Amino acid sequence: MTNSIAELEECKCFFAIGTNTTAAHPVIAYAIKRAVKKGAKLIVANPREIGLCKHATMHIQHRPGSDVALMMGMAKVIVDEGLENRDFISKRTQDFDDFKNSLSAFDLDTVEKITGVAKEQVVEAARMYATNNPASILYAMGITQHTHGTDNVWCTSNLALLTGNIGKASTGVNPLRGQNNVQGACDLGALPNVFTGYQKVEDEKARKKFSDYYGVKLNDKVGITHTEMFDAAYDKKLKAMYLVGENPVLSEANCSHAEEAIRRLEFLVVQDIFLTETAKYADVVLPARSYAEKDGTFTNTERRVQKVRQALRPIGESKDDWWIVAEIAKRMGAEGFDYRNSESIFREISELTPSYGGISYQRLEELGSLQWPCPTAEHPGTKFLHSEKFLTPSSLGVFKQLSYRPPAELPDEDYPYLLTTDRSLYHYHTATMTRKVDGLNMLRKGEQVEINPEDADLLGINNGDKVTVTSRRGEVEAEAFVTRASPKGVVCMTFHFSETPTNVLTNCALDPIAKIPETKVCAVQITPFA
Repeated sequence: MTNSIAELEECKCFFAIGTNTTAAHPVIAYAIKRAVKKGAKLIVANPREIGLCKHATMHIQHRPGSDVALMMGMAKVIVDEGLENRDFISKRTQDFDDFKNSLSAFDLDTVEKITGVAKEQVVEAARMYATNNPASILYAMGITQHTHGTDNVWCTSNLALLTGNIGKASTGVNPLRGQNNVQGACDLGALPNVFTGYQKVEDEKARKKFSDYYGVKLNDKVGITHTEMFDAAYDKKLKAMYLVGENPVLSEANCSHAEEAIRRLEFLVVQDIFLTETAKYADVVLPARSYAEKDGTFTNTERRVQKVRQALRPIGESKDDWWIVAEIAKRMGAEGFDYRNSESIFREISELTPSYGGISYQRLEELGSLQWPCPTAEHPGTKFLHSEKFLTPSSLGVFKQLSYRPPAELPDEDYPYLLTTDRSLYHYHTATMTRKVDGLNMLRKGEQVEINPEDADLLGINNGDKVTVTSRRGEVEAEAFVTRASPKGVVCMTFHFSETPTNVLTNCALDPIAKIPETKVCAVQITPFA
């Protein structure tokens, strides 16, 4: 997030696109609702009628996968009506003229045809976002999990730059991360192309810094991404895999492919707190400790570093994740893994990571939390980013020309419905933890297929009936939930239940840049259970 959660309550307008905030990020949803009660406008752009729509000023139900057309159409309205922030554009951005010219491809008739949204609604949304400042854009995996997910994110940036809603309080482009420490994992180098703090492995200066610190020679080769690992394992180019806190047998797009890839490995290690569906394939299972059994830090979606303190005595022979990794390294003969505790590791993080340079356990104890960038011990942390410059070679925000590309797979005669995936408020990811809780299982006991009443009538399906959902990759059985929350032609499922592995159905076609699979759009057939 460029901005902070607390700032949301002072926003005058929200543009929430590709996020089911009330289900996946209820604390942030609460901040939005409080702002709306104070008079803020709320635009929800989502193919489905989600919980946040009850508080929305307007709900845009665009077709799944048409986000680029919608947002570029809004940008064209803003420019055509002279609602752009010309002072901000002239002082803080570049490439505006080329971007402006590219908007000719997104006239309102074209946008309406692609998105299914009436042109009048596109105009209303554009005016509302551009004229109610400060305005904040919020998005989640409904934006990123597409073959054009990177383009979707560029669109959010274009809108923020166009209206000057960046680099100021209560504005920004604010991705809501899907898990509690995803931001921290990325910050600390859990990406194939960077060291900690997004220092690129191809940068000779950065490489020398880390090589000198650890006394080793590091190469400049970018690794492969999470999704590409399973393709490599399937092709037997990757022989061994070490999985920590991940359950790809349920979570990967086209998870049958991932399962077969795992079967083809010569050696699999799984480190987790429960015996997951994936751990059953492991040659070695290493029992880790839960968040409540250890010390450490989490960095959340707003870049806030917070201490985690041990609250429970560790169960059985479980160990801290860092201890397990360090012990394996030492027993393989590696040096530099003689850590005493989590604090000693954090000191190393601070030494090597400029954005964490001023954060220490002592400061976290004193202040409660700090937001990076926090480069020095005197720095108070950063509430919002880009107040003076952007992290580009020119220090200017860059407008991006974009074109609309349809999803990799759309409905046809054989598979006439479009499936999109979502999350339930009552379960978390592959439900490794939440399905161990009886009360949560009472609230949501199994998978449901949300289907529009018109589609249900056509298929002869009643609420609660068992149905089979089939795609080009597989099939699952689930209970029908007839609801107007899903528009005609669109069905929706979560991926929390191992008995109904929804991701057997989803498409693993990748965004060419981010390598994220298109789990939000695939074509399916629905049939009553025989």
